[in-house]
Amino acid sequence: VQLQASGGGLAQAGGSLSVSCLASGRTGSIYQMGWFRQAPGKEREFVAGISWWGVNPNYADSVKGRFTISRDNAKNTVYLQMNSLKPEDTAVYYCHANTIANRNYWGQGTLVTVSS
Repeated sequence: VQLQASGGGLAQAGGSLSVSCLASGRTGSIYQMGWFRQAPGKEREFVAGISWWGVNPNYADSVKGRFTISRDNAKNTVYLQMNSLKPEDTAVYYCHANTIANRNYWGQGTLVTVSS
């Protein structure tokens, strides 16, 4: 499984950004996809996840009500729409996939910067 992340960038507090992740390769083995983030000096943390069939989205408490994860089966792509951004959302965002065999795959990170 290969993951290609795109999007992100710079936004002001209260603004919006989106990131997307294109999966390729053995996508039939994917069970769940999602996003993690890592801020400077902090550990990588879970942000949001969704099953490969697009059900059961789940979110970290810190982003509930502000971020929305979705997927497009036809495009093998998972999206993360980020609204009401806060400076503490600033981080490198990583796409993640977990397979039926419980293998983990990571995409390259994409930087999200929120200015106050």
